[in-house]
Amino acid sequence: MTADSETAPAVLFTGFPGFLGSALLERVLARGDGPVACLVQPKYLDAARERAESIVSRVGGTDDWRGNADSDDWRGNADGGRTDPDGEHAAVHLFTGDITEPGLGLGGALGENGSLATVREVYHLAAVYDLGVDRALAEAVNVRGTEHVLDAAERLGVDRFHYVSTCYVSGRYEGTFTEADLRDHGPFTNHYEATKHRAEVAVRDRMEAGFPATVYRPSIVVGDSRTGETDKFDGPYNLLRLLLAQPRPLAVTFTVPGASRSELNVVPRNFVVDAIAALSEREASVGETYQLCDPDPLRVTAFVETLATAADRRRTVRVPTTKRVARAGCRLLSRAGVSVDPATLDYLDHPTRYRCPRTRRALDDCTGALAVPPFDAYADRLVEFVRDHPDRRDGPMA
Repeated sequence: MTADSETAPAVLFTGFPGFLGSALLERVLARGDGPVACLVQPKYLDAARERAESIVSRVGGTDDWRGNADSDDWRGNADGGRTDPDGEHAAVHLFTGDITEPGLGLGGALGENGSLATVREVYHLAAVYDLGVDRALAEAVNVRGTEHVLDAAERLGVDRFHYVSTCYVSGRYEGTFTEADLRDHGPFTNHYEATKHRAEVAVRDRMEAGFPATVYRPSIVVGDSRTGETDKFDGPYNLLRLLLAQPRPLAVTFTVPGASRSELNVVPRNFVVDAIAALSEREASVGETYQLCDPDPLRVTAFVETLATAADRRRTVRVPTTKRVARAGCRLLSRAGVSVDPATLDYLDHPTRYRCPRTRRALDDCTGALAVPPFDAYADRLVEFVRDHPDRRDGPMA
């Protein structure tokens, strides 16, 4: 039977309890767009339950979250949901499943009388965010997974579909890349970029056929600009950890040919979440693509200097080298206990410049007129968070 209309999910999330997904879920609940169903891999179920409790508590409830079906069975199914014993309506429903499976591994929950039949809006954030991801895994999650979520959304007949892509669908495009660009791109640096490109093409193809989707493309996402909080230390954090591992009077970093001309485009998590929350409320955003990047980013050399200043490294020496030699150096550093991912080096001479004229106009029309804070205004908070959390992971959820 179909779940009661007052308790049944109206929104479906993938990518929970991930870094962006958790923060965005909180915003969606806070504005009253729930109840929300979250598709969770079984191995992350305990983390999802803990995070759901915390989120619901902050947005004004105490017990209004739950798993579907019996208390020992967290898999959504056609039997639908139940209300809590005290009669409170659940704000978050946890469904175990997997986007790499057709039907998302949800069985009858997507059917006409299933417990997700009431879903009208989908936020698809699940992906493998890893520069060194294996090709087979990237294909399964980023490409086929997105196609499966699209199929499920069409089967449900949703009114809105929000897809989180990445600026790096550009590949190594030489020039300025805006929201209007996609089909023309440079060669891809890795399987992450290539599969995210193919996934966005799949979304855009359905948009052209009338599917009500919106695409959001963050650049490199770092921690919260107010607190520095992040779930993992990857990307630019490799540079920061290299700096922090060295004595204060003098720090040595790599520089590769082209770094002085290349930009490193980063945005804090709170800006990305605020922007998606604001844009997703606008009916005019259906059919649009928004690039969530810094319109005035630092060049790589200035970025490293800003990090060094925030880390209180009094002098930084950049050693010119080739990427081949630098990769060998990264492997040696990792063996010495300083984790530096060689895949990060490809972004020190990245030729693409990201700009976002359409997004800036749209955000100017939103309440509060959102803007990206300059990196030097919050770099010290990122450094402080890294220092306070030395054991934070650097691997992806996959």
